[in-house]
Amino acid sequence: MRFTAKIRPKCSECPIRHRAVCARCDDGELAMLEGIKVYRSFAAGDPILRRGDPLTYVASVVHGVATLNKTMEDGRTQMVGMLFPSDFIGRPGRVEIDFDVVAVTDVTLCCFQRRPFERLIATTPHIAQRLLEISLDELDAARDWMVLLGRKTAREKIATFVHMLVRRQSVVGSLGDGAPLILPLTRDEIASYIGLTLETVSRQLNAMKKEGILRFTDRRRFEIADLTALHIATGDDEEGAPAYC
Repeated sequence: MRFTAKIRPKCSECPIRHRAVCARCDDGELAMLEGIKVYRSFAAGDPILRRGDPLTYVASVVHGVATLNKTMEDGRTQMVGMLFPSDFIGRPGRVEIDFDVVAVTDVTLCCFQRRPFERLIATTPHIAQRLLEISLDELDAARDWMVLLGRKTAREKIATFVHMLVRRQSVVGSLGDGAPLILPLTRDEIASYIGLTLETVSRQLNAMKKEGILRFTDRRRFEIADLTALHIATGDDEEGAPAYC
């Protein structure tokens, strides 16, 4: 169920302030955004937007994790992306949404009505510049994901996925050694997302647990016991590290 929060934190106090679409805004520009924003919250499992819906608003994820899904004509569904805090939903200039957006945890969005936001883009270079940066980061991440799906081994795929969670879940606050993390997807959903079977996902996660790379407290909560070993398992060198944050 969606509801609109009556209390809206000030932009200057927002936990994603320095990573979101407003990251480059000065005080005057933040004041303009304050005037058109509203917070909306969704429970885990709630649809946020459906493919083909009129795009009446765009938004930044403040808290939680959501997925982007594409449904084909025969009803098959493919997860094509994940959204973490500071990620942007919607495309200015579009009149409808291209994907199904679903909350996989409780999600809070900072929403802006599309038309007023588009007018701000035209008059506020800092917002336009940041949107371009976000779009280019998404392009880099999509290219990295093509490598994962097309060339990486099962172990490298799982390690890359977990490494991405480490990067993205550390957006707000600092992530120190042993900090708890959460698998926002079920193992079946992970398998679908990275092109493996459920059995392979479980086997690889268990192997990393036995090798002392990961430490699970339950099926969803875990810690990184050896971040260096995790990075090595991704198959990426330091310069080629995936651009997920």
